[in-house]
Amino acid sequence: MRRVTLEQVFTHPITQKYLERSGVAHAIAVAEYAYLFSKRYEVNPDHAVKAALLHDIGHYTWYRDGEWDYDLYKENDIHAIKGASRAHKLLIRIGEDRHAAKEIAVAILLHTDSYLPKGELKLKPLQQVVALADEADEENGGNHHYKKIEDHVALERIQALDKQIDATLTEKASQSENI
Repeated sequence: MRRVTLEQVFTHPITQKYLERSGVAHAIAVAEYAYLFSKRYEVNPDHAVKAALLHDIGHYTWYRDGEWDYDLYKENDIHAIKGASRAHKLLIRIGEDRHAAKEIAVAILLHTDSYLPKGELKLKPLQQVVALADEADEENGGNHHYKKIEDHVALERIQALDKQIDATLTEKASQSENI
């Protein structure tokens, strides 16, 4: 059913490098929220969780005088653009279906409107799920990026998500066959 598991995405060195910058605990929490929202909005849980896990891999750390500057970050941020590109390249590299990789990358691109001119943006359901999941774990001043998690706990939570996704996709497939 799935060509690439969440664990394969998570353990890849490129993912690890960029999640260290943006926060592993935040990425996993957003992935867990995305799984829950994917059921509510009836979107592919595999795509939602992968997009949520990778949604912040485009982050750059903005410092002024050696100190993290949240205002500088908010003023100059384009992490969703950079992250969408990185995620797409990574997913293709590890064997993800090309259509799925594009859908996931676009959801990452649109998970925030912080870099867009003011206006109304109409999100598709997958894009909405990723945006809602990110908002669900957000903390003031970007503090959600600095939560900590032990490596073995992170991997266990990723593996649990993989099992939930497989069960959901199996259930949907059997329901389709019964129609």
